[in-house]
Amino acid sequence: MATAPTQSLPLFYKDLAPLSSQEHADFRVRRSDRAPFVVGQHAIPVTVEEFPLVQRHMPIVFSAGDNSVPLALMGLNDGVNVFFDDEGTLTEKQLYIPAYIRRYPFMLARLRPDSEELSLCFDPSTDTIGAFEDGEKLFDEGQPSEVTKSVLSFNEQFEQAGQRTGQFMKELNELGILMDGEVSIQPDGAPQPFIYRGFRMVDESKLNELRGDQLRKIVQNGMLPLIYAHLFSLTLMREIFGRQVSLGKSPQPTMQQPAN
Repeated sequence: MATAPTQSLPLFYKDLAPLSSQEHADFRVRRSDRAPFVVGQHAIPVTVEEFPLVQRHMPIVFSAGDNSVPLALMGLNDGVNVFFDDEGTLTEKQLYIPAYIRRYPFMLARLRPDSEELSLCFDPSTDTIGAFEDGEKLFDEGQPSEVTKSVLSFNEQFEQAGQRTGQFMKELNELGILMDGEVSIQPDGAPQPFIYRGFRMVDESKLNELRGDQLRKIVQNGMLPLIYAHLFSLTLMREIFGRQVSLGKSPQPTMQQPAN
């Protein structure tokens, strides 16, 4: 169900170009009430800071494989997103939108593999950035506009949150409390249950068996409430299942791997 992205470009991005005051001096960014890039995406990366907000709306699981990342499930099957319609319009106004979605079409990236320096880039295939007559300027007299400064700040905070999330996942693995997940849902009248696998989750029995020093550590470093946010969120699996059924997006008997 949930594997970490393996392609050269991250999820959503079709291309990347560094934002340049020379090449993009006249570029503007348009606001949009649609996110077509989210259509059909059922598993969205999230950071640990987002767990308390995400867990109110979506299950939080961990991707399968050695390099697990936290994912918010917007659907239980590949190609299904129950919170955005086929045009990319949000269907639930009070939904928390993960930062990974909100940062698009921008992101910080290394322009050279041998450099640690990150540059602000954007996806040039987007229809929200270009040499438009309307929209907000990205540069003003050759200098980054306030909009660009705000975008840069958001992306820097996102990268920092990503580093903290990586540390969280490292410590989870060291504790040895992650296990292969499985959820069984059997609707009334269904001849067999729908079994969803292919993700990882915290094993509550192993969590409860942690030694005193290990438990003390995850309490002191703030991991424990994040772990329970993840565990509590899993009860939403059935709600997402019900949304799929009500939308006529027939669930499959086993959860598929996301096209990340």
